[in-house]
Amino acid sequence: MGWPGNAGRRRLAPRRRSRQAEPARATPTSGGSMTTAVIVGAGPNGLTAAAVLARAGLDVTVLERLPQIGGAAASAPAFGDQAIIDLGAAGHPFGATSPAFRSLGLEQHGLEWVHADYPMAHPLPGGRAAILHRDAERTARELGVDAGAWLRMHAPTTAHPYETTEAIMAPLIRVPDDTLLLARIGLRGAWPASLLARSVFRSGAAQALFAGSATHATLPLGAPITSAFAVAFGGLGHATGWPFARGGTQSIADALASVAQAAGARIETGVDVTDLRELRADVVLLDLTPHQLLRLAGLDLSGGYTRRLANWRYGPGISKLDLLLDGPVPWADARVARAGTVHVGGTMAEIAAAESDVARGRMPERPFVLVTQPTAADPERAPAGKHLVWAYAHVPHAWPGDASAAIEAQIERFAPGFRERIVDRRAMPPAALELWNQNLVGGSIGGGSLAGTQQLARPVLANPYRVPTPGRVFLCSSSTPPGGGVHGMSGWYAAKAALRSCGAEAD
Repeated sequence: MGWPGNAGRRRLAPRRRSRQAEPARATPTSGGSMTTAVIVGAGPNGLTAAAVLARAGLDVTVLERLPQIGGAAASAPAFGDQAIIDLGAAGHPFGATSPAFRSLGLEQHGLEWVHADYPMAHPLPGGRAAILHRDAERTARELGVDAGAWLRMHAPTTAHPYETTEAIMAPLIRVPDDTLLLARIGLRGAWPASLLARSVFRSGAAQALFAGSATHATLPLGAPITSAFAVAFGGLGHATGWPFARGGTQSIADALASVAQAAGARIETGVDVTDLRELRADVVLLDLTPHQLLRLAGLDLSGGYTRRLANWRYGPGISKLDLLLDGPVPWADARVARAGTVHVGGTMAEIAAAESDVARGRMPERPFVLVTQPTAADPERAPAGKHLVWAYAHVPHAWPGDASAAIEAQIERFAPGFRERIVDRRAMPPAALELWNQNLVGGSIGGGSLAGTQQLARPVLANPYRVPTPGRVFLCSSSTPPGGGVHGMSGWYAAKAALRSCGAEAD
């Protein structure tokens, strides 16, 4: 069942089919025009690819292992069906600016973006907080001595949010549409976040606000390119916010499915594809990570490509916790309750130490915790007077524990009395996340670490979407450029690559 984002939304009924009862099917054909496509996986990338191919005139079938669409962008009822929680991703700064989503017109298919008063807040020791506003000037003024530096740092993204998203989410090997903008972002983004923040900002508030956004790279703050995440997330927050999808992230998946189905695509849930030879189609797109790709039978892969997949690193994981509260979080700085996203980690030094521990395989006592407050933007997702907290802590890859206690302790540190407001809990540690969604290997949510060569080669540098096997097979998951997040761009580019393979063009 595709859980409806709110009352009256379309439900996708599960259709379980036994693949063992069907005759063996041919592998994808290798020549001539394409008329049929099968997409394995109904996450945002798979559904985006389905919409692109169906609009181009192909006969498209999407097969999803789980009983509902959405992958890690799904929502579900929780806490005795009192509330709608996001099972995976929650806030979507890149979803609102995604070229794929904008081109597909998701708002015409039921998607509505909603905003809290502030995109993001960062509580600091001593009871105050740094606030990221939908106004760069206001953010800068509150940072005092760092006002000018903050504005200069984020100016390219703040002034050109859609162009920035398109520039940084395109495949690496290409001629950029705006080389100057990409260069301006690159001059800042290539730096390690901790080094750049110490070099540019003088206040702890600006350094922490910058560092919190950099942690979305899930890399140590001393790693290259972490500043790119800070600049992009901060600038988009100023320009377009960090919105939620009304009714939950499932609404994004439902809108994508609606676009694809309106163009003739079929979606089947409860279908576990384990052998490519079961599929009869001119082209197959796989919304899978390397770990799942290696387990798929019927692929004749080269030794070099197989080694690349086998050596793929997934990086740190997360331990997730959903909470139902009987009131808003009692943050020491009351403004924080009005923020959609809250970065809970304290000073930049504390965040850097925690992220360094995680990268080394050690669980920090005080991990970095990312909190979203969905009911600050969409109060109808919980009963009147109740509030939702969606949170996760960065933990070592495949860490066997549950970080719920550490998450609650970190929030309590900046919101005294928080624990007293908890009505119910729902924990999803790394093992539970991977059991639910096989792409979340070891609790990793980005389709693979960005460390080392995996920043550039996802999973290979040249032709990253094409799987080197007989027939037309393409990879369209977050393990391909541009990587993790709910934006559909991996599926968008993979579908375009598939169409180019036979000389066709996307609609």
